Amino acid sequence: MKLLHTSDWHIGRTLYGRKRYEEFEVFLAWLAETIQQNKIDALLVAGDVFDTSAPSNRAQELYYRFLCRVAASSCRHVVIVAGNHDSPSFLNAPKELLKALDVHIIGSSTEASEEEVLVLRNGQDTPELIVCAVPYLRDRDIRVAEAGESVEDKERKLIDGIRNHYATVAALAEQKRKELGADIPIVAMGHLFTAGGQTVDGDGVRELYVGSLAHVTAGIFPACFNYVALGHLHVPQKVNGLETIRYSGSPLPMGFGEAKQQKSVCQVEFHSTAASVQLVDVPVFQKLERVKGDWNGISSRILELSATGFQGWLEVIYEGDEVIGDLRERLEAAISGTQMEILRIKNNRIIDRVLGQIHEEETLDDLNVNDVFERCLAVHDVPEEQRPELLRAYQETVSSLYEDDVQAE
Repeated sequence: MKLLHTSDWHIGRTLYGRKRYEEFEVFLAWLAETIQQNKIDALLVAGDVFDTSAPSNRAQELYYRFLCRVAASSCRHVVIVAGNHDSPSFLNAPKELLKALDVHIIGSSTEASEEEVLVLRNGQDTPELIVCAVPYLRDRDIRVAEAGESVEDKERKLIDGIRNHYATVAALAEQKRKELGADIPIVAMGHLFTAGGQTVDGDGVRELYVGSLAHVTAGIFPACFNYVALGHLHVPQKVNGLETIRYSGSPLPMGFGEAKQQKSVCQVEFHSTAASVQLVDVPVFQKLERVKGDWNGISSRILELSATGFQGWLEVIYEGDEVIGDLRERLEAAISGTQMEILRIKNNRIIDRVLGQIHEEETLDDLNVNDVFERCLAVHDVPEEQRPELLRAYQETVSSLYEDDVQAE
């Protein structure tokens, strides 16, 4: 049996205001073709299908067209779990309809853990795979908050909650396998942050539980799992060096920091319950290039790219000592007549001259939500000793906003 493991599509994501629907459309067409060519039996999508909890009509169209195409292919099963960017209720809304196409959606955790344990059967109604389809576990799903608890208490509870959840679904899966009397693989899915997980600058990956790292170790996954398909981190990687516990990574670069990564999806082949994994490289559908340095270095690199006929989007970071007031004009002149387009210019020289303030060349894209709040505290002369507690309260509020399911209203 062959599986394809992917995650973190983030359909609808923009890059410095530029819409990327054509890029997502070409990727999904490539994925559907790869599934057909490689004779994939089951597709696993480990969360963050969409970039926001309220995806646009165009994003939804791409998603449903893809599912219809895969359902009509030789691929027998699709299993999708929600990530922290997804709306559980939005993904779940067509759940029963999609089940008729052998597309299984798990948008949120429920008290009935058996709903996350799927027995997939082939065309002869013979069981061939058990999937523990665990979605992103929200704070409230796995922990009861108590007044006065420390950050350490919170982190311990979160990790214990995640561990207990996987232990429960693993026990149910083993019980089902025993009842079936079939030596079939058990695969787990998840959307979480593992200890030592690799991220890159600008990938948009955020901590899942504000005020707590709650990075789990590979040890939380029971030994009965023959493969663990993870999402959330955008860099393709093994967990703790283990071949069968992996992040597929995002198939498209989410920012210029990911531009040099070779993106891939994981093809997993089972012989009985033994899994072998190979990476299938994803083509580059939109070229990105980060150009940084002083003016000579930047202009030379742009000239090199032009000479090679480079067609793509640029991020330019000026780091020279000379103050250049007309940097944007110079850059526009440098790319004139080429197939290059500059999406972002960051002038570190200007930013460094007036510390702590937002300038024309420093945009909100350079700041996270905590940076903005901390600058507000400074502007309003809030005493230093009061800031940590205010920041923590603010982070808890932001966390609740991230976790509120707007589609459920």
